[in-house]
Amino acid sequence: MNYLKISFGIFIVLAASRFIPHPPNFTSLIALSFYIPLLFGIRFLPILILSFAITDYFIGFHNQIFFTWGSIVLIGLFSKFFDRGIIKRVTGSLGACCIFFIITNFGVWSEGSYGYTFEGIFLCYTLAIPFFTYNLISTFIFSFIFELIIKSKIIKSIKFKEI
Repeated sequence: MNYLKISFGIFIVLAASRFIPHPPNFTSLIALSFYIPLLFGIRFLPILILSFAITDYFIGFHNQIFFTWGSIVLIGLFSKFFDRGIIKRVTGSLGACCIFFIITNFGVWSEGSYGYTFEGIFLCYTLAIPFFTYNLISTFIFSFIFELIIKSKIIKSIKFKEI
């Protein structure tokens, strides 16, 4: 039962941050992709992908979907290495932004819109910097929220990774 409640909560948080008007790439996606497997275990990673797929259905699928979803899986898998201390967790979540940036923009470049040259890949990554900035800011804010939840008295009653 807790699995379903947490899964529904993940979907609500992700959907709310994606459907409510926001600046480009200013969502809880990276923070959720990092913190959920870290706190509750890797078995919640499919719920993240499913939640992302459902919201993508309404927002619209795109050509780089496998790069986006793949980066989410990768972030979830490596998050377990950052489970000791607030500084490591926040650093890991911001590192997750870099992974997302590198993988998804490689997907954009591989589409061929910028040309298959060094200049093309450089241009692709350079033009994505404003989106990366919003991604960093939102991940930092949502990571701060997750850290507050972790430190709260209510969340301490949940035994993470044992649900």
